[in-house]
Amino acid sequence: MSESLIGKTLPEFISRFQLQLPQPGCFLANSRHAAVLIPIICRPEPTLLLTRRSNHLRKHAGQVAFPGGKADPDDHSLIATALREAEEEVAIPASAVHVLGQLAPLDSSSGYQVTPIVGLVPDTVAFHGNEDEVAGLFEMPLYEALSLSRYYSLDIHRGGTHHRVYLSWYERQFVWGLTAAIIRRLAQQVSL
Repeated sequence: MSESLIGKTLPEFISRFQLQLPQPGCFLANSRHAAVLIPIICRPEPTLLLTRRSNHLRKHAGQVAFPGGKADPDDHSLIATALREAEEEVAIPASAVHVLGQLAPLDSSSGYQVTPIVGLVPDTVAFHGNEDEVAGLFEMPLYEALSLSRYYSLDIHRGGTHHRVYLSWYERQFVWGLTAAIIRRLAQQVSL
């Protein structure tokens, strides 16, 4: 199946995603954990919901991101973290999300181990951004997001360490860093 067709048919995407679920990893007790929700809006042509973080935030201000954040002690799982954060940031009720699964965690530049949670959201949900955290929302067609050819890598050498950063654009939105790496990983998983 071609890359572009995978994202246009939601049942095919779901099937391919669930066939490739990562093995659950073990977490170190002293690791800092966070989770993000990859909200797939169930439109006739499915989309990914992305946010533009508020410009006044201390970390990652103005960047494109998925709703998410650090795990709270009251969260019983990282899925609960992602759902709580999505409700706080973009008003998606946890009860409206059908969780498909999760991707393997990625390390963020801010020292967190971030677990992406993939969830389906009905197109009837009226989401909107929390003004304190979100400057704007936009949707990217899933078939475009899953095209591996749209991601460019940039190798950065800083402090004797090598980092690979991924970059992409959608319309006037610059998607890079952890968000681009998460989408690219999802694209790799369903293209296997």
